[in-house]
Amino acid sequence: MNGEVVLVTGAAKRVGSAIVRELHAAGARVIIHYRSAASAADALASELNALRPDSAACVQADLLDIGGLPQLIDAAVSHFGRLDALVNNASSFFATPLGSIDETAWNDLVGSNLKAPLFLTQAAAAQLIAARGAVVNITDIHAERPLAGYPLYCIAKAGLLGLTRALAIELAPAVRVNAVAPGPILWPDDGAFPGDERQHIVDHTLLKREGSPDDIARAVRFLLADAPYVTGQVINVDGGRSAHL
Repeated sequence: MNGEVVLVTGAAKRVGSAIVRELHAAGARVIIHYRSAASAADALASELNALRPDSAACVQADLLDIGGLPQLIDAAVSHFGRLDALVNNASSFFATPLGSIDETAWNDLVGSNLKAPLFLTQAAAAQLIAARGAVVNITDIHAERPLAGYPLYCIAKAGLLGLTRALAIELAPAVRVNAVAPGPILWPDDGAFPGDERQHIVDHTLLKREGSPDDIARAVRFLLADAPYVTGQVINVDGGRSAHL
């Protein structure tokens, strides 16, 4: 990926930062998008620029502000003069049991997981077509096998999976569009899954263990750098959990 420029959304922490580090190690120049985690984003960019000068930059944006997404792409392109790939990683995740769903939750979950990836990819399309680039969307195994108590999140990710396949058609043949669907990789910070529930989920993976953010990052790198004849596909990175849910 020497010299290629990749924008990763929600890239300051957790899985997003692992994706950024993996792509940077493969030779890419990276644009680290963040909403509010400025210090974490700046620290990550400083870390990467110390390894390879002028190879990482930060951009701030609220992805729910659809009108501002073209400016986000413009800001990303202004750093390195081009855009070769987009990784739609940013995501909200919280429970919405039926009976508690309101429009605020709808706007947050559908906005971050489906609406923003659509409009951000649309804003980036001209740059990606010129570069004959690629898009990777981070979906979820529960896009196809819903998780009880999380209907809004699941339908948003199901929409993102459908969007992946639709954009693969719309942007062909110049741009490849694929998805990575994580299983049990990182647990939410809010303690939504207590220890016994976590163990139950892990026990239902075929490999009987949690994955790591690096597992997701390596799959993203594969789709961007090593899969020139792959588009419209989803790779489940879940230890085999989805094989027998």
